[in-house]
Amino acid sequence: MPDVLKAPLVVEFPFTRSLGPVQSAFLTGLRERVILGVRTRDGRTLVPPVEYDPVTAEEIRDLVAVGVTGTVTTWAWNHAPRRGQPLDRPFAWVLVKLDNADTALLHALDVPGPEAVRTGMRVRVRWAEERTGAITDIACFEPYDGEDGDDAEVTVHAGEFEGPVHGIVAQARLDYTYSPGRAQTAYINALAERRAVGERCPSCRKVYVPPRGACPTCGVATAEQVEVGPSGTVTTFCIVNIKAKNLDIEVPYVYAHIALDGADLALHGRIGGIPYDQVRMGLRVEPVWTEGGGYPDHYRPTGEPDAEYDTYKELL
Repeated sequence: MPDVLKAPLVVEFPFTRSLGPVQSAFLTGLRERVILGVRTRDGRTLVPPVEYDPVTAEEIRDLVAVGVTGTVTTWAWNHAPRRGQPLDRPFAWVLVKLDNADTALLHALDVPGPEAVRTGMRVRVRWAEERTGAITDIACFEPYDGEDGDDAEVTVHAGEFEGPVHGIVAQARLDYTYSPGRAQTAYINALAERRAVGERCPSCRKVYVPPRGACPTCGVATAEQVEVGPSGTVTTFCIVNIKAKNLDIEVPYVYAHIALDGADLALHGRIGGIPYDQVRMGLRVEPVWTEGGGYPDHYRPTGEPDAEYDTYKELL
């Protein structure tokens, strides 16, 4: 059996969210070195603050300032920090119950090793030098030799700051290694030779392209390879009018489902070589390859008569 392909893959996008009055006050407060919690009707102080009481579901807006020191309630050692984490050296993830708070805040604790961490130890905030109104305005926590400050007076806070933060953008990113599996490895290797191969179900005899290693209808494993195409039929399509970032294709263009000859499942492909408003269901097309390309760049009309609807209606 040939080696199964694998490659690193990154999924990344900016996640933008607006902030309500509670979260806005909390993040703006961090910028000003103030940590705010929210007070529930029964007197609990929640940090980080939330907009609704998790016990009663009541809306809560009463903000109070809590301490910048606190107590570690539990922890875990991070021996290999990843990209984007608070520190670039080994550190402890800790839950810290800040003085005068009743819930714990998750952040990093900067200590030389796990032997320097313990549940119940006192810590304090280390502020970032440049603060923008984000949780990263707390650079991390550090050990603190002072006394417990839970008996200090709780300070009511209006949550009003100059230039409040109203929204945040978080970069969501997932790094992982992807393997297409045995069936799709064979499909990709065939594309490198400018061929298209599918696999036939031993039960229903349908040919699926791209192959998945199992029949989606019968649920049985597939192994028999079948070469299909290269020509095919447009079964349905859409006209794209919004230009995608980093995609050098002028709009409008057509993206279609194409049933390759001999296949029982349509695949995706861009249609070129014809005005977008002349693309139609039943149009016969063939692949166009670019030098060094691992898959067809687009499909163009073959010049054949359109396929009869009955020949592809089951593939819509």
